[in-house]
Amino acid sequence: MNMDAFWNDARTMLRWKNLIILGFVCAFISAGGVGAGLFAALPIIETIMEPGHEGLPQLARDLNEHWIVNGAISQETIASLPTGAFDAVLVIMLALGVLAIIGATANFLHQFLALTVVYRSVALIRRRAFGHVIHLPLKTVVSEGPTDAISRIINDTETLGSGFTALLSKVVAHITKGMVALTTAFIINWQLALSAMIVLPLLGAVIRKIGKRIRRASERTLSSRASLFRAATESLQGLRVVKVHTTERYESGRFARINKDVLKQQLKIRTARAVAGPVVELVTMLILGALVLFGVKLIQDGVLQLNEVMATLGGLALAAASIKPITGLVNDIQQSSAAADRLDRLMSEPREPGHEQRLPKLNRHHDSIRFEQVSFAYPGANSKALNNVDLRINYGETVAFVGPNGCGKTTLLSLVPRLFDPADGRVLIDGTDVARVRVRSLRRQIGVVTQEVVLFKGSILDNIGYGNPQATRERIEEAAKAARAWDFISAMEQGLDTPVGEQGLTLSGGQRQRIAIARAILRDPAILVLDEATSMIDAASERAISDVLDSFCKGRTTLIVAHRLSTVLGADRIVVMDQGSVVATGTHEELMDSCDLYQSLARHQLMPSDQD
Repeated sequence: MNMDAFWNDARTMLRWKNLIILGFVCAFISAGGVGAGLFAALPIIETIMEPGHEGLPQLARDLNEHWIVNGAISQETIASLPTGAFDAVLVIMLALGVLAIIGATANFLHQFLALTVVYRSVALIRRRAFGHVIHLPLKTVVSEGPTDAISRIINDTETLGSGFTALLSKVVAHITKGMVALTTAFIINWQLALSAMIVLPLLGAVIRKIGKRIRRASERTLSSRASLFRAATESLQGLRVVKVHTTERYESGRFARINKDVLKQQLKIRTARAVAGPVVELVTMLILGALVLFGVKLIQDGVLQLNEVMATLGGLALAAASIKPITGLVNDIQQSSAAADRLDRLMSEPREPGHEQRLPKLNRHHDSIRFEQVSFAYPGANSKALNNVDLRINYGETVAFVGPNGCGKTTLLSLVPRLFDPADGRVLIDGTDVARVRVRSLRRQIGVVTQEVVLFKGSILDNIGYGNPQATRERIEEAAKAARAWDFISAMEQGLDTPVGEQGLTLSGGQRQRIAIARAILRDPAILVLDEATSMIDAASERAISDVLDSFCKGRTTLIVAHRLSTVLGADRIVVMDQGSVVATGTHEELMDSCDLYQSLARHQLMPSDQD
């Protein structure tokens, strides 16, 4: 693991480089007060420590002689200044007070600007990560698990933001103060200041060693947190199943085990971070102690004056005080680098093909759908979900797919909108390979209703109009009526504006499915895919919806995975599948005469429409 991913992400902050530059200027202005305080220490010490010091007049003469060219302070002004140590120190302290106010204001502006850049950068990275994940192939998301991607988008970007804050806000503030203090110490006496530099390689080695341990533990912590997020999400989303199976204790234990692993990794980080501060502090104090002894020796030998030694040591002490927090901040950056690595791996996943602008658009379906020697296997599966499927479906035909559970019906229909791409073979619409056209132009003419209805938090109006932003309220109402959903919608106090809870749990299963059917009707698709779309609807409602679908399906190609015998009987053709292959096609009567598997399915699996 290296820091490259972190620094690549950190470049995002350069989008606001003007704010960064302004923040740096404010940081240096704030740090300038430190240098002014150190320089002020010299005349204060001289005034207090030296007998016979004339106070402000003498300080003014020294300024004329050593700092201000051509004696800018006139002799009349010097003569009018009050004498005495108290007056001199008072004037210096008032000047430092003004500088302190300026420095505090500059420090506020630096923090304000730095955090603005950090939060905007994290928001941008989070948006990019989500945009990338939403365009990943479904197979990738299914194999990795959506909760891992969610954890990286939310948790890892937050951790990355902590590193950005440490870098741009806190590290810059401490470094500028440390640089000013160290520069001042060199100006006052460079020999004594230079002797303190021997500590830097040692401190660098310590920080680097500890940082590597923190980075490794952080990587494992983030991975464990993703598992923790997954466990919590699964348990709470499936709370009904958990309760009816009385597995509360099991789920609590599973969560506790993962939580324990998270704690274990966090404790490793704790140890490394706890060691870093004391080690740096110990080394720094030892060096400063040695410098004090060295300074006393120079004073005794007459090489330096007391005020120079004290001011230089004060500068070095302030520089050391600025370096100490940087150790913890560097550890924050190292911890964030683990998050950056995980985000980098996520962003490196190839996007779903078919969104390239160079690809042609698919014209509205009007001729046929052809599965040409199609095979497909899920990641990690021992056997193929589809095996050399060869099938032609004519435009306007209603085809029902039946077969034992796991025979590949849903997988086959998922190839039509390119939710998956076949490992071998092709899917052709009107003779055009769907892999060679823009996927949006393909999916816009397909309506899908599945057994597991997905609704989003919002209103019923939003959910029916999902994917159709141009649809008017009148068209949405018509679609709801066509799906036989208007009766229960109009009975609600807010009608179409009734809020839908997360995952649609505020509605019954049948209500959710009718909303999904209304959504498909509103889409006006050329190809309609119904994957056990009426499984949650009672027989009476199904008969009503069947009349609607019979009318709606005219002029469209309809592909149905059915569980009711009435649906199968209403199809133009029935496709029987088993173990990923098509074993027979025909009408109900033909298959009852020629296909043993269909006979068994018709007797035992296909449910008569009056059985609920």
